[in-house]
Amino acid sequence: MDMQAWQKAVLEGGMHRPMPVLSFPATQLLGITVRDFVFDGEAQAQGMAAIARRCRAAAAVSAMDLSVEAECFGAQVHVTDDEVPTVVAPVVAEPEDAERLAVPTVGAGRTGVYLDAVSRALELILDRPVFAGMIGPFSLAGRLMDMTEIMVHCYESPEMVHLVLEKATDFLIAYARAYRDRGAHGIVMAEPASGLLSPDLCAEFSSPYVRRIVDAVQDDTFLVIYHNCGPAVARMVPEILETGAAAHHFGNAVPIKQMPALMPEAKLVMGNVDPVGAFRNGTPESMRQTVTAVLTENAGHKNFLLSSGCDIPPATPWENIDAFFASAEAFYDGDTKQA
Repeated sequence: MDMQAWQKAVLEGGMHRPMPVLSFPATQLLGITVRDFVFDGEAQAQGMAAIARRCRAAAAVSAMDLSVEAECFGAQVHVTDDEVPTVVAPVVAEPEDAERLAVPTVGAGRTGVYLDAVSRALELILDRPVFAGMIGPFSLAGRLMDMTEIMVHCYESPEMVHLVLEKATDFLIAYARAYRDRGAHGIVMAEPASGLLSPDLCAEFSSPYVRRIVDAVQDDTFLVIYHNCGPAVARMVPEILETGAAAHHFGNAVPIKQMPALMPEAKLVMGNVDPVGAFRNGTPESMRQTVTAVLTENAGHKNFLLSSGCDIPPATPWENIDAFFASAEAFYDGDTKQA
């Protein structure tokens, strides 16, 4: 698939479909638990296909499970039936730990499951791009070192942080290449921890490493969509653009109405309906109001594409998800009363 043509169609207003980070609510459609889902590539592929049949989305996105890569490095992960897995124990506390940290083989742990899921989904979803979900380098390093500790070490032990980042980036390049080799049309790279950094720290500890991944894999057939959900994103635009990512996705803490004007017109800007407040805890009526408000305030920007602010929680009511898509369609059809 020519992904430059896909992106051009979106930018030129030929595609008004939203692109939420929507995967885990598929467990409801399949009648399985989150635990079942995260260990079964076939279940994930069937879930992606079920969502594609139900939702008029611009693209399909695989499960955004930010514990997968850290688990490969040896981090302890907590898995339940109801919630997305989380990292509960870091593996790097001292410089010696960083030295000993081994770069895992792609396919180890559950990375093999997620690669298999995308491969299978590509056989089932033929009418839109299929993107793989993947963590970003600083966010992975934060899970390996503990987020509080890595923020301290950025000042007190920057060499240790850079060593962990080097190893994280080497693995993520190989992982992204594996997705590209399987036929995926790109990755949505979640780098939420970079939103905790100042612009200067982002320029040192996040953007250069993201750029290495982008340079290694992005081409006309494979796009990198960079996600950042920090409230200071509007002050970090130069550092974010340094990543070279083809498109950018922002969380609900970001003042989304500012972002399309701050970014180049040739860069897609996606966001940012609250995945918890609007999707999980809202109602169809409140969702209609939210979608209409977000689309209205960004109506003058062709580079804006409606999305969720982050991945949508597993237990989100499907009537809210359906209302999200119906409201977007009604808005673009000009039926703002229905929206």
